[in-house]
Amino acid sequence: LHDEVEMGALCTIDRGSLGDTVIGEGCKLDNHVHIAHNVKIGKHCAFAGMSGVAGSAVIGNYCVFGGRVSVNGHIHVADGTQVAAMSGVSKSTKPGEIISGYIARPIHDFRREQAWIRRLPEMGELLNRIKTLLKLDKDS
Repeated sequence: LHDEVEMGALCTIDRGSLGDTVIGEGCKLDNHVHIAHNVKIGKHCAFAGMSGVAGSAVIGNYCVFGGRVSVNGHIHVADGTQVAAMSGVSKSTKPGEIISGYIARPIHDFRREQAWIRRLPEMGELLNRIKTLLKLDKDS
């Protein structure tokens, strides 16, 4: 643990098995954060409650993780990455990327997909009306 690291209640930091587990200067870990073996976290990162980082992941500097975020092992989260709450980071990120979802992807893609999902009932009704107008049977 480097200088100025703050940890909330019930945080778990696993001892490194092949190398050290490192929490960089000025990092903030909320309650119930789990950092697995051999993880390396850069400077001034913030983890909201119930987040977890799997073994041998590397987290860059100035990254922010919302609540209940999970980070897969053996990946690199680049400097300045922001991860929305309840996201699952399964692959390495690009610097400054803002990601969301399970499985995490660029936030603009996630928001577009969510907008389409909310419209599915309306689109289903429209499809049924089109089928009726075209006299398409369900059996054909």
